[in-house]
Amino acid sequence: MLTVLPPKAVLAICALAVFLGMQFTPSAALAQDFELTSPAFENKSTMPGEFARKRGNQSPPLQWVGLPEGTQSLALICDDPDAPGRRWVHWVIYNIPADLNGLEQGLPTDEVIEGVGTQGENSWKEIGWDGPQPPNGTHRYYFKLYALDAVLNLEPGLTKSELLDAIDDHVIDYVKLMGKSAG
Repeated sequence: MLTVLPPKAVLAICALAVFLGMQFTPSAALAQDFELTSPAFENKSTMPGEFARKRGNQSPPLQWVGLPEGTQSLALICDDPDAPGRRWVHWVIYNIPADLNGLEQGLPTDEVIEGVGTQGENSWKEIGWDGPQPPNGTHRYYFKLYALDAVLNLEPGLTKSELLDAIDDHVIDYVKLMGKSAG
């Protein structure tokens, strides 16, 4: 059931959003927020062991809702900003169809997964997911899902940097999910 707000209420919401420095349109009040989640772990919590590189090394299941209007495809990057020396990239996957609402747990490390997407190169110089293996302490792992305004049909094996260059002019919006893992 769709609830229609009276014009004064819409104006009041827009005025409040402007006052708070937010970009806001009346249609945004009716849209579901773009959100990335995992049924395996909550945002900012510890990821289960089966996703760690030395304890199963399975890619985690991910789900998303509320794709922005105009989304034609998706791209996902997972990296660790706490790695010594540089951000360590654990997963690069792109050419994800916009009609998918998630990725299953334990995807293969094939360059192309039919109906799912194309995988890039991680920091181990391998294709697909390679899970957490922090050398010390607890590290954070950021999954960033990018909604793109085009189907780019990019070749397999792109690095994070190459992917970000390729999608730069096509990002409508992105969302983040963070999981933790200890060494």
